[in-house]
Formats: sequence, C-alpha cells, structure tokens
Amino acid sequence: MSTQLAVLALLTGAVTGALFRLLNVPIPAPPELPGIMGIIGIYVGYRVIDHFGVGIDLLETLKL
Repeated sequence: MSTQLAVLALLTGAVTGALFRLLNVPIPAPPELPGIMGIIGIYVGYRVIDHFGVGIDLLETLKL
C-alpha cells in the first residue's frame, strides 16, 4: 500500500467529515466505538483470508 495514497485517503475523509459537520448532516459511519471496531474487524478478517490465499469464486459456484 502506498503511504501517499493512505495520507490522501485520510485527508479526503477529514475534509468530508468536516463538511458533514459544517452542514449539520449526520456522518455515514458508526459514531460509536463498537461500530468502528466492527469495521476494523471486517478489514482484519478480509486481510487474514487474503493472507492464507483461500476463498471461493461465488459467481462460478452459483453458475452465473
């Protein structure tokens, strides 16, 4: 992963979050720690499976 890409993503998120707050619009993200931890858990689970190189092709399995 590119550090520059990560920094740009963080800055984009920060500007977007500031804009949502400025306009008094609720953020489209979980506002509490358990929700944020759930998102982190999804990412960690994805990376673990990716690391072990396992998975199925769902479209192939469903014959689509």
